Amino acid sequence: MGSVPVIPDSFKHDLLNRVDIVEVVGRYVPLKKAGANLSGLCPFHNEKTPSFTVSPAKQFYHCFGCQKHGNAIGFLMDYGGMGYVDAIKELASMVGMQVPEWQPRTPEEAQRKERETDLVQVMEKAMQFYRAELKKSPRAIEYLKGRGLEGRVAGRFGIGYALDDWQALRAAFPEYEDQALVECGLVIENEGKRYDRFRDRVMFPIFSARGAVIGFGGRVLGAGEPKYLNSPETPLFEKGRELYGFAQASDAIRAARRALVVEGYMDVVALAQFDIGYAVATLGTATTPVHVSKLLRVADEIVYCFDGDAAGRKAAWRALEVSLPLVPDHKRFGFVFLPHGEDPDTFIRSHGKPAFEELLADAQPLSGFLIGGLRGQADLSSPEGRAAFLSVAKPYVRQITAPALRLQILNEIADLGRISDQDLRDLVGEAKGQRASGPTTYRRSYAARNSAEWELLQNLLGNLGLVQHIDPDLLTMDLPESKALLAIRDIVQAASEVPTFPFLVESLEGSPHIELILQAARYSSDLNLGAEEVRQEIQDALGKLELARRKRELDAILSRGLVSTEERVDYQAKLKSYKRLQGALPST
Repeated sequence: MGSVPVIPDSFKHDLLNRVDIVEVVGRYVPLKKAGANLSGLCPFHNEKTPSFTVSPAKQFYHCFGCQKHGNAIGFLMDYGGMGYVDAIKELASMVGMQVPEWQPRTPEEAQRKERETDLVQVMEKAMQFYRAELKKSPRAIEYLKGRGLEGRVAGRFGIGYALDDWQALRAAFPEYEDQALVECGLVIENEGKRYDRFRDRVMFPIFSARGAVIGFGGRVLGAGEPKYLNSPETPLFEKGRELYGFAQASDAIRAARRALVVEGYMDVVALAQFDIGYAVATLGTATTPVHVSKLLRVADEIVYCFDGDAAGRKAAWRALEVSLPLVPDHKRFGFVFLPHGEDPDTFIRSHGKPAFEELLADAQPLSGFLIGGLRGQADLSSPEGRAAFLSVAKPYVRQITAPALRLQILNEIADLGRISDQDLRDLVGEAKGQRASGPTTYRRSYAARNSAEWELLQNLLGNLGLVQHIDPDLLTMDLPESKALLAIRDIVQAASEVPTFPFLVESLEGSPHIELILQAARYSSDLNLGAEEVRQEIQDALGKLELARRKRELDAILSRGLVSTEERVDYQAKLKSYKRLQGALPST
C-alpha cells in the first residue's frame, strides 16, 4: 500500500499568515467595527442581533450564539461547503500562492496510517463473521427476540454473535497467528497460547464517527460475568474518546439538537427502535471531557439518563463534574433518573415513547442537580452547616466558565448560605477592584477564571513561542487552563517554527481544550492590550505561580519540623525571599 499524500504543515502555516480572515469573511458577511474586533449577523443561524465576531488580531471567527468558530480554512468549509483541500486551494488563489505538489507523509506516519487501515479491515472482517454467525445461532436469535429487538435494528447496528468456541475466529482468519488479531483485541495471547477474547456473546460493533469498526462490546447470553466485555485499548480504540451509537445517532442528534447519554448498548438500540435515535452510550467508562465536547458540537442539549440507584447517581455526579467547565450559557444539560429497577430499554418497552419523552422534558437542569447535591451534604439550619455547604460548593463554582450560568449559581448559593453575593465571590477567589491595566475588572465582569494560569493563557496566545518556556511544575494540573497550556506547548514544541494562532486553532480542532482557548482569545482580543502591557501581565502571572511554589516549599519545610540551627537559618532565608517576591507583585 502506498503512502498517503498530505499538504505540508509549513504551507498551511504560511497560507494562514498571508490570508486576512476579515477579507475572507467580509465577502459573505457584512461586518462592522466593534472595538478591536468586527461583528455581523451570523451566517450559520438566524439572528436579529449580531453575535458573530471576527478578530483581525487572532485571525479567527466565533459566534456567541451557535458557537461556530475557526480560522479562514474552517470558514470556507463551514459556510462554502468546501472540502478541506478545496478550501486551501481557494485561499491560496486569493493571495497568489501555489499549493505545492503533494508531499508524502514521513515514513513513520505512512507506516502508522497503513497499519491502522489494515487493522480496520481486520475489524470489518470480524464484524461480518460475527453477523453471519448470528444468523446461524437460534439461541442468540431467541435471546435478541426475547429482548424485543427487531431484525432491521440489529442490522442497522451491525449486531452479531461470537460462538462459544476458544478459536472460532480461525474460520474467518486462517492465519490465526497473525499479530493483527492481537493488536485489534480480538485474540488474547497468553504463555504462547492464543484464544478468542469474545466467546458466547452477542456482539455490538463500535464505530468511529466516520463509520469504521474500531472495537466491540460483547454481552453474555446467560448469567456469566462480566455481563459486558469491551475491546481493550488498541491503536484504533480509546474508550474515553468514543461513544457507542454515535455514528448511527449523529444525524438524529443534529435534527433534534439533543443528545441523550445512557449507560448500555441495549439502551441505545432499544431507543432507536422506538424512533429515539439521538441516544449514545459510554463504553464501560465514566463520561469524559472528550465525550461532552464531541456532543456539544452537534447538540444544543445533553441529557444524562441513569438508573436511580446509588451507582446511577454516582455516575451522574461524575458526568456533572466533567460537564461544569464545558457547558456554555446558550446550551442546556439535564439529568433524568429512572424508577428503581428500570433502565431506558425496559422503560420504553413498558411505557412507550411518549412517556419516555415526557421524562426527558422534565429532566432536572444541571444547576438544580448541582445545588441539590451540595445541599444534601450539609445542614443549612445552622451556621456551621451553612459554612460546610459553602466550603463544599466552592470548588464546583470555580469550575464553571459560562459567565451567566456562573452568576446565577453564585446567587443561589449565596442565598442558601445567607451571605452576600460579594462575600461569596471573595470566598471562591474572584478578584475585586481594578488593576491599572484593566484586565482584572474585565475578567470579573465575565465571571471568568481568576487563576494565574488563566492570565497566562490569555496573554500567551499572542506570542505562542513563550509557551515553551513555562515550567509545567509551576502549574496547578487539575485546572483546565493548565491542561490547555500544556496542549498548546505540545503543538509548539512539535512545530518546525512558532505557529500562528489560526494554525493553533487548526491543530486543536476537536480537542477538549479548544473552547477554553477560544474563550481566552476572545477576552484578550477585546482587552486590546499593548505589547508592554501583555509582557507585564505575563510577568505578573509567572510571579504568582513562583510565589505559590515557594509557599508550598515553605509549608513542606514546616511540616517536617525545624530541628537544627542550619534548618532554621535556611527556612528564614527562604521566608525572606518569599516575602520579597510577594511585595514585588501587584495586589489583586
